[in-house]
Amino acid sequence: MKQYLIMLCMIFFSINTTAQGNLLIAPARVVFEGQSRMQELNLANTGKDTARYLISFIEIKMNEDGTFKQISQPDSGQQFASGNLRYFPRSVILAPNEAQTIKIQLVKTSQLAPGEYRSHIYFRAESMEKPLADRSALKDSFGLSVKLIPVFGISIPVIIRVGDTRAAANISGLTLTPENRLSMTFNRTGNASIYGGITVIHISEKGKVSEVGVVNGLAVYTPNLFRQFNINLDDKQGVDYHKGMLRVVYTTKKGTVSTQLAKAELQLK
Repeated sequence: MKQYLIMLCMIFFSINTTAQGNLLIAPARVVFEGQSRMQELNLANTGKDTARYLISFIEIKMNEDGTFKQISQPDSGQQFASGNLRYFPRSVILAPNEAQTIKIQLVKTSQLAPGEYRSHIYFRAESMEKPLADRSALKDSFGLSVKLIPVFGISIPVIIRVGDTRAAANISGLTLTPENRLSMTFNRTGNASIYGGITVIHISEKGKVSEVGVVNGLAVYTPNLFRQFNINLDDKQGVDYHKGMLRVVYTTKKGTVSTQLAKAELQLK
């Protein structure tokens, strides 16, 4: 008798390039706005074995702490994009170091009301079964054969923006714990998500500037109005976190142009 244990690992985060298991995806988010009707994702297998990936859309809500939950019905103020998107192919098989392009097409948008629509395209690794003679199994003391099959998945957001969409951000509630863990709240206004990276710098009483924390791909999705976030600050630079000031800068990048979304400062005592 055999039992199969499947471990599903899903990571929902966004950076310029994102990876899970041996799958590399670029870019790490897709945004349709303006006249854009077709976009491409580049997939690459960085592992040593051939892998098959099944592709689908899933719907996700963001919790106030930045974690995610899969849902079937939108929250109040949330709008799904999957009904207006097509993608091909529906699955891919990638040999080691092989890459392939996935095309995502925008469809049936004439009836969409102004606003932001979001779904997540999901890549689920499917086990490539080996011949029976090649399979290895673990046996317990009762002779039960147990095979562990890791199954990985990764999703990235696909966003449609229609009409006048805009958003603004500010940072509040900066608090530093004795363990040098910096807590903050990202607040969002408007009818669009915010997305960017944060840089935390320490400014000593003598004016010395030290970069003590960096996080990329931090988003607050609609309809959420805020998101709690924590970051452990670097303690390897000899920074005295009892003196000086901490400055948090939240920026977004479009092409080669960076724009500051928000900034906040905490005076240390």
